[in-house]
Amino acid sequence: MIVLKDVSFQYEGCEEGVHGIDLTVCDGECVVLTGPSGGGKTTLTRLLNGLAPSYYQGTKKGDLWINDTEIASLPAWKIGQEIGSVFQDPKSQFFSSELAGEVAFACENYGMAKQEIRKRTDEAIVSMGLETLRVRPLDVLSSGEKQRVAVASVYALRPHTYVCDEPTANLDSEGATRLAGILRKLKDEGNTLIIAEHRLAWLSGIADRFVYVSEGTIQWEKTPAQMRELSEEERKRYGLREVTETEASLPGVPANAGEENFFCRNLTCRRKKLLIFENLNLSLPAGKITALTGRNGAGKTTLAMVLAGLQKQSGGEIYIGGKKLSAGKRRKVVWYSSNDTGTQFFTTSVTEELLLHSDASSGRLEHARTLLKTLGLYAYKETHPAALSGGQKQRLSIACGLLSGREILLFDEPTSGLDGGNMRKIAAVLTVAAAEGKTIGVITHDKELMQACCNFRWEFELSL
Repeated sequence: MIVLKDVSFQYEGCEEGVHGIDLTVCDGECVVLTGPSGGGKTTLTRLLNGLAPSYYQGTKKGDLWINDTEIASLPAWKIGQEIGSVFQDPKSQFFSSELAGEVAFACENYGMAKQEIRKRTDEAIVSMGLETLRVRPLDVLSSGEKQRVAVASVYALRPHTYVCDEPTANLDSEGATRLAGILRKLKDEGNTLIIAEHRLAWLSGIADRFVYVSEGTIQWEKTPAQMRELSEEERKRYGLREVTETEASLPGVPANAGEENFFCRNLTCRRKKLLIFENLNLSLPAGKITALTGRNGAGKTTLAMVLAGLQKQSGGEIYIGGKKLSAGKRRKVVWYSSNDTGTQFFTTSVTEELLLHSDASSGRLEHARTLLKTLGLYAYKETHPAALSGGQKQRLSIACGLLSGREILLFDEPTSGLDGGNMRKIAAVLTVAAAEGKTIGVITHDKELMQACCNFRWEFELSL
């Protein structure tokens, strides 16, 4: 059993944190922490796994117990043995350079016998559907594949409690379904699950309670039945996503729709001798939003980087405005927002970043001000981009693209890990941009985003 009694935590040099948290999680229970981005869910997970305040420094008050033992009295190795953690950014918890070594690392660290390590590693890799990637270097995996590796590495250790922060943020539908099956099995075996999550539909049949965390406090708790009874208006007010599975029924891109605008022909790409895709044909029509979908590892991110001129193709041609353009020329006319937003900011404030790729005319300044307000970033206009939360960085990246002056905009997983309210804000600004004639491609697994703003859907098939 895990008990938090009047727990508060404030990060060093920052007002953000949580306060007055009272929460009891029984053995074998699955508790889902949900609520708006920046509401305090991640901080709660850091308190539960002991990373706050041991790693994330700050001031902690109140009592936090696990199995009748104050967690502050336990050494880090013991906490890690009792509580397995899957972080929001899987790269931040990797210690190895290749997949199998990463999955085995925790077991090796605890000195298990070689035969047991091999057995657990094999079981974890099979459970997460990673067999074909076993010997792959981690740096060539997609974001969704990395997330599955992170889950597998924790699963191999077999802790009694699992704390997961947005475990499906980058997973495709198949990956989320597979993860749901694993978590259901763990729960049936008596393990305790604490999951911070915005995507709620996949948790059907697993979650026992939903705890709504906002402004650093627990606002309310509801059962799955009570969550299903929430009206659409109530969900929007709380910034929640759909509680039941939704389908995004979109037509495919019409034949020759983008041939006067933006299209590629027989595009092929290899990376480190691996074939990513070959003989690919794609058109993106102007004034429309096209969802680029497909399984994790299919090559969607690589495709976007090739289209934007950030990576060279091995074969094929790319045409913009009827002209075949080289990678260097494409970089000047195509905007690409990475799914790793932490690597694409260069200035010391949100405002500077917004205006980096555009002039500072009165019209641009007004547009920037409007975007910041619409995306909930105006209060952070003088903040260093590195100090923003993951969701805030995503919204800033989108705002930068919309202000860049480029006519072709490619966004990679722009709503991964975002609550329903911020997802709807992004859908709204993309819809406005498309209405102004922008060509927009969105790499996404987010069915709710597709339903909210996309006009067409292009499905990426694995080449291998």
